[in-house]
Amino acid sequence: MQFLDKTKIFIKAGDGGDGCAAFHREKFVMNGGPSGGDGGKGGDVVFVADPQLNTLIDFRYKRHYRAGNGENGRAELQTGKDGERLVVHVPVGTLVRDPETESVIADLHEVGVEKVVLYGGKGGKGNARFSTPTNQSPRFAQPGRKTREFEVVLELLTIADVGIIGMPSVGKSTILSVLTRAKPKIAAYHFTTLTPNLGVAVHRGKSFVLADIPGLIEGAAEGAGLGHDFLRHVERTRILIHVIDGAGSEGRDPVDDFDKINEELFKYSPKLAALPQLAAVNKQDLPDAAQMLPIITEELKERGYRAFGVSAATVQGFDELLDAVTSLLSELPERQLFDEVQLEQEPTDDRFTISRDSDGVYVVSGGQVERLLDSTDPNDEESMRRFQQMLIKTGIISALREMGCKDGDSIRLGEWEFDFVD
Repeated sequence: MQFLDKTKIFIKAGDGGDGCAAFHREKFVMNGGPSGGDGGKGGDVVFVADPQLNTLIDFRYKRHYRAGNGENGRAELQTGKDGERLVVHVPVGTLVRDPETESVIADLHEVGVEKVVLYGGKGGKGNARFSTPTNQSPRFAQPGRKTREFEVVLELLTIADVGIIGMPSVGKSTILSVLTRAKPKIAAYHFTTLTPNLGVAVHRGKSFVLADIPGLIEGAAEGAGLGHDFLRHVERTRILIHVIDGAGSEGRDPVDDFDKINEELFKYSPKLAALPQLAAVNKQDLPDAAQMLPIITEELKERGYRAFGVSAATVQGFDELLDAVTSLLSELPERQLFDEVQLEQEPTDDRFTISRDSDGVYVVSGGQVERLLDSTDPNDEESMRRFQQMLIKTGIISALREMGCKDGDSIRLGEWEFDFVD
């Protein structure tokens, strides 16, 4: 299966249904009162963590997702049916982000977690709701609240307790296959592992999830090599097993490689660099590695890290390493959860602002204006009369006068434009 761990999609909650303008009709009843029902609420957009999924590849072929619209209200005070909610299934560990602020909207961190990301628009009120002692036969109803489409980023982070990190081709995938029953793709060339491989390790009756994460190179924090694709999958882990080539293959310095990777971790996120690390000095079946182990162990000890000599080829030296891993996991808190921020679907500012564009048109905007426009039917005389009264009541007319607006000047509210009449 092709692996995809980051993509963009478009989501839209359902529009609210329009209220109905109707009057009661019955034999022998000459003047029935208003009987228009309310419109139904639009459907919500809900994300669910699905354990059957392990990639975001399906979202490459379908980009737009929309919930159902609420039905319009009907006569005889019948409320329209609510719109069907949209359930979007994503792999466990998926983050839903706002691409503009990069804030997390939803963290689907465990199986079955549901998050409402967008709420459907409210249904409009029927004309029965606008009946008053002074206006017993209102002929207008309120339109349903329309919702807008949002672009969001889906980002899949590996759900693992332990991340296995290191330079390319140091034996990370082989170590994962030794510690678990996972069967990662292994070959003797750089960047064999292009996707995280997961496996469950069991040691002395305790189990935990390990992830072999793609190899890192210098400059990864700036996006070089697999860069951010690598670093993203480290974010949820609780412990890092840092694999280094104890034999110094390809003329590399094992301690220098160790320092470079930690430098990249710190550049990307100081939190990542602060995660507990245990060094697995691999290839101890080779003579050069066995001779270098005491030197490497001492240098890493000076940096505050414990080192363990292991050999993935001969499956030796792992008991002590796993003892240290299980001991650390028992002391550490559970996996990191991300703070969530709700998408702003509606204007939060109840006030209004007035500005003047280059053509001299007075532009009135703000949350109060948008709500007023949503509740007005331009084709209904009574609705427009109410609209004019609300312009006065909210102080918009007075504010326009204070800004110097006079008869004949152009006023724009949303997509509506008209002449000012004082």
